[in-house]
Amino acid sequence: MEITEEQIGDLVETFYARVRVDPEIGPIFNAIVSDWPHHLSVLKDFWSTVLLTTGRYKGDPAMRHIGLGLDLEHFDRWLALFSETTKEIFPAETADWILNKAQRISQNFQDAAAFVRDVKDPFTSST
Repeated sequence: MEITEEQIGDLVETFYARVRVDPEIGPIFNAIVSDWPHHLSVLKDFWSTVLLTTGRYKGDPAMRHIGLGLDLEHFDRWLALFSETTKEIFPAETADWILNKAQRISQNFQDAAAFVRDVKDPFTSST
């Protein structure tokens, strides 16, 4: 299985072009991203780090997404668009491997958001 930086760039550019016009999650991303070229560059570094272990991305992406007001439906839509795009760019085995990573990342973001909600208001926690 070989993944190139060019493929990662295609994935990020194609996927976020779809996100930006998506009626469900587009408004959320468009409201907070003021410089799409810069954001796409950061995302390419992130996915290069995730998929190729380049170490170019430094940061805590889960914490950056916590305050966005994302719920389960938003994560599901993000994953659906990401899956569609990934399957168009990569061979099936590679796409499945990438999607497995994306699903884990999505779950980590959701877990982080739930933890922060519970810490902020422990009396409304579901535990």
